[in-house]
Amino acid sequence: MSVLANLRYTNDHEWARDEGDGTYSVGVTDHAQEALGGIVYVELPAVGTRISAGGRFGTVESTKSVSELYAPIGGVVVEKNDGLDVAPEAVNDDAYGAGWMVRIQPESSGEFEALMDAAAYSAHIGE
Repeated sequence: MSVLANLRYTNDHEWARDEGDGTYSVGVTDHAQEALGGIVYVELPAVGTRISAGGRFGTVESTKSVSELYAPIGGVVVEKNDGLDVAPEAVNDDAYGAGWMVRIQPESSGEFEALMDAAAYSAHIGE
């Protein structure tokens, strides 16, 4: 299981990455995808959707369960990973790369900084 130093994390096992262009990529952690098992469907919001930090922004269906996705930061969805429509297993294969879910234009820069860093998230999951 990997926890990357350049990401920020939530208690609910989502991650956010500063893309350096004013947007943040969001997905589920390697820990989450492993616990979920084989992912078979991902439901994501449309581009232009406004989401709130901590608010539901989609669902992930796996061979084991259906789980809610919660936004690590609030803002407007400026891009979604349409590739997950045809290959949802990308979340299992590369949770921090090809398995990203949405890109958000934030309303507040402070929300990203308030998320857990890699050390805190590692402690949270007991690594």
